[in-house]
Amino acid sequence: MRLSKFVLTPAIFVVAFGVSLLAALTAVNAIESASRSGVERALLLEGQDWAKVETTGLQVILSGTAPNETTRFKALSVAGGVVDSGRVIDEMDVPAAEAITPPRFSVEMLRNESGVSMIGLIPAAVDREALADTLAAIAAKTDVTDLLETADYPMPDRWTEALDYALAALATLPRAKISMDAERVEIEAVADSPEQKKQWELDLSRRAPGGMRVALHISAPRPVITPFTLRFTLDAAGARFDACTAHTERGRGTIVSAGIAAGVSGRPDCTIGLGVPSPQWPDAVARGIRAVSELGGGSLTFSDADVTLVAAADTPQALFDRVIGELEADLPDVFSLHAVLPDPVSISGTGDSDGPPEFVATLSPEGLVQLRGRIADEQERAITESFARAHFGVENVYAAMRIDPTLPRGWSVRALAAVEALSHLANGAAVVQPEVVDLSGVTGDKNASAEISRILSEKLGEAQDFRVNVTYEERFDPIAALPTPEECVTSINKVMATDKITFPPGSADIEASSAASLDEIAGILKACPDVAMEIGGYTDSQGREEMNKALSQRRADAVVNALLARRVLTSNLTAHGYGEENPIADNDTEEGREANRRIEFRLIGTGNGEPEEAAPTDTPEEGEVGDGDTPDAEAGDGEETPDDTAAPDVGEDTAAGAEAPVVADPELEGKRPKPRPDSGDDG
Repeated sequence: MRLSKFVLTPAIFVVAFGVSLLAALTAVNAIESASRSGVERALLLEGQDWAKVETTGLQVILSGTAPNETTRFKALSVAGGVVDSGRVIDEMDVPAAEAITPPRFSVEMLRNESGVSMIGLIPAAVDREALADTLAAIAAKTDVTDLLETADYPMPDRWTEALDYALAALATLPRAKISMDAERVEIEAVADSPEQKKQWELDLSRRAPGGMRVALHISAPRPVITPFTLRFTLDAAGARFDACTAHTERGRGTIVSAGIAAGVSGRPDCTIGLGVPSPQWPDAVARGIRAVSELGGGSLTFSDADVTLVAAADTPQALFDRVIGELEADLPDVFSLHAVLPDPVSISGTGDSDGPPEFVATLSPEGLVQLRGRIADEQERAITESFARAHFGVENVYAAMRIDPTLPRGWSVRALAAVEALSHLANGAAVVQPEVVDLSGVTGDKNASAEISRILSEKLGEAQDFRVNVTYEERFDPIAALPTPEECVTSINKVMATDKITFPPGSADIEASSAASLDEIAGILKACPDVAMEIGGYTDSQGREEMNKALSQRRADAVVNALLARRVLTSNLTAHGYGEENPIADNDTEEGREANRRIEFRLIGTGNGEPEEAAPTDTPEEGEVGDGDTPDAEAGDGEETPDDTAAPDVGEDTAAGAEAPVVADPELEGKRPKPRPDSGDDG
């Protein structure tokens, strides 16, 4: 009995402990489950479902990767609102903040009669005071509006070059809009004339920094044409416009269509200009052309509002009267018609015929002028001779005119007009008779016929018959005779495809073997004085990038200096070293590295700022190492280099090399060879 009492008491305590422990575990599990589900539900409702919830006893552990610190703090707050915040354990991660991308720095510049304005974002390092002084100097006495903002980020590469070029362009162009960033400058401007437009384009192209993309959009206003002239001729040689002007595109279409319907072949040139005497000009011209076509031949001249129609000499009188009557009725009131049915004219061109009196001026291809035939008096002879010498040169005029006081009134005016018209030809003859002025010959000016027609219609007056038979020949055109920019670069390509410009390893000294090639290139460039080109130097990718770029710049400069020594004007040439940029072959092979070591001639300032042509040339000689392939590369050939860094011997065919393509393979862009085992160079 006593034994059972001792056993029963501990057993009761053990059972009680077990029951208590079970109850405690059950309570803990219930609390953990309730806490976890409560926190998870609250996080889900707040959109924080990225957080993971775990419970250990009374502790609530939050883990996972929060998008940012704000979201992490919000998750802690949500959990602390469900359970006691002291029970919440933070094991959440926040990703490292990404570096803030620098903004795009750019500037818009505007200049007009009101002043200069600038708007955009520039680096804080830009000297605002110096910039303000430059703008004030450009604006002169007009206003300067500075709306530039700054940002404290590193200045982009070439920002200073681009800004200086844009400001220089702004100073040159009185009416311009310039958009620029560190990589590109786009210029829009208005010139006063086509000549000024061409000069501005040339100057801006020459001043463009090497490697900078420049886009030029310069427009010139329509020319003022006075008198506003049109001349249409239909004769045995066919239908043609000796001069054609219109004031709108639609008007030009109307006139050209009328000419084609009358027999004009091809697409005639018709200048659009200012100075039209009436908006009805195209309809009046088209009606006049139709009248000439109905007559079967003749000439039609519009000089402002004066209209002269000279029919062919064999036109029947009845047909002439009917067509002219209808034309007079159809022409707008502002136009005044003078119609002539001439007698047959015989032109001898000698000045000594028995027919009508003549004054004859002839111009030889050598530029020598002979004045023959009749003139009214001694004073008019002296005036005519002096006028001719003023146009053709004192030593180039031979005068053999004779006095004839019976000549009709106004003869001197007709003779002077003929001499002035003759000055627009390369060679030809002008014949003056009482009833007609005849001009024939060849010219190198495509606008010569129009200008001659304008001169004769203005000087001779209304109702006067004149004939213009002028042919354009390109061999007399001084502009067409010059090579185009593309032809200049193509010619250089041909030279450099066979004779490379070469340099010793790691050196910017041009080798003597390249002298003949430079002589040929100099001869080509002397015929292309206004063609803006960039001479670009390139290396392979062996060696340090900075050293390669510096070496390529020195080599490009050396080519410019060599051309200057050959009396080539280099103001249109820009040297720029690109280093290992824009490879044209694989730098993992010796042949590819050899092709990438080159000099290129490129056109610059071609509208979109991108080069159009290039003349690449390899620069290594046989056994040459990569450009700057060791820190001692610039020491010259006398420096030792490891055996495995030297390029293998190159065969003659490879050394001469076919011309490499200009466009770089995108797959090779930025590709560098593997480091050499024994080279300490980090390139």
